Amino acid sequence: MNGFASAAQGGPSFIASDTLHNAAVQLLQARGVRLEQLAELVLFLQQDYIPGLLMPDCLESILHVLAKREVQNALLTGIQLDLFAEQGMLFFPLQPVVQADESLYGVDETLALSILNLYGSIAFTNYGYLDKLKIGILAWLNDKSTGMCHTFLDDLAGALAAAASSRLAHRYRHMLEEQSRYNR
Repeated sequence: MNGFASAAQGGPSFIASDTLHNAAVQLLQARGVRLEQLAELVLFLQQDYIPGLLMPDCLESILHVLAKREVQNALLTGIQLDLFAEQGMLFFPLQPVVQADESLYGVDETLALSILNLYGSIAFTNYGYLDKLKIGILAWLNDKSTGMCHTFLDDLAGALAAAASSRLAHRYRHMLEEQSRYNR
């Protein structure tokens, strides 16, 4: 097979993309995050810049971002670490650091950056804005009184919304450029 060993021939095995995708979406939902809530953040970020933007457009963009394997891996990793922290399964001194989401612990943001890197500088600025405002689902994810640990998920959810927002911004600009070329 063109120099690549198949799994049947003893080569490396892999997890199918749809398996990762389904696991990521199910974990988001199990942790209290609905895709529509992420789409609301996208609408909030882009409604002043994209005339006629609707929730279905924002949801479609969220789904597009979630289709990327790098995004799925980041979500699965971060949510698993949150669950371990919730169950007290991290070693000391990492357990109290993650459980409290200490301000100088930046690994959660670093994992979120892996999503933002796929969508450019607009994604970074939108992420910073959302992280500062902590609106919508992000406010709930940051609420320590729930007894749940969302140290990673709050940043990952913000990154998902920021990446989807950036994707829409780039698509809108592309559409305007195409219209401009056509109208010349």
